Amino acid sequence: MNKSIALLLVSSMILASCGFRESRINPLNWFGRSESTPVQAEQQKPVNPLIPRRTGLFSSRRVTQTVYEGTPIEQIADLTVERVAGGAIIRATGVAARQGYYEVQLTPANEEEEAEDGVLVYRLEALRPSSRTRVGTQPTREVVAGRAVTDQTLRNVRAIRVEGQLNARVVRR
Repeated sequence: MNKSIALLLVSSMILASCGFRESRINPLNWFGRSESTPVQAEQQKPVNPLIPRRTGLFSSRRVTQTVYEGTPIEQIADLTVERVAGGAIIRATGVAARQGYYEVQLTPANEEEEAEDGVLVYRLEALRPSSRTRVGTQPTREVVAGRAVTDQTLRNVRAIRVEGQLNARVVRR
């Protein structure tokens, strides 16, 4: 009895390691490893400051949202997508130009957070320290941010791209 259980366990381990690791049905392979790509220059639409964004009878009574004043992190070091129930968690690691960057977040490239041509784009941004700080070593300048994304958002997504100042990382399905 013990020999048959041991034989069954060993054969199932060998069978599982043969082809399932690279298979598309393996949930660990739904998003592959990230790869570095160059960043394209961003074109901003002209905004007329004289035209109010919200109008209406009660617009002044509404709670105003604070504008996030973050700047893109210098370099994206790593990008992973982890599947969870109901969606995925996008985790990006970046290397800032100096120490002391804070309130790091993944900001969607468009307000609707929708994929364009099958690519979901985010920017890794952080707030700069107000005082001068040291440059320091790379591990002391690393920042990590994550963002939860639903299955509905990922429905037509073939790739997820996170951009920094100098490079971007892409994870493909």
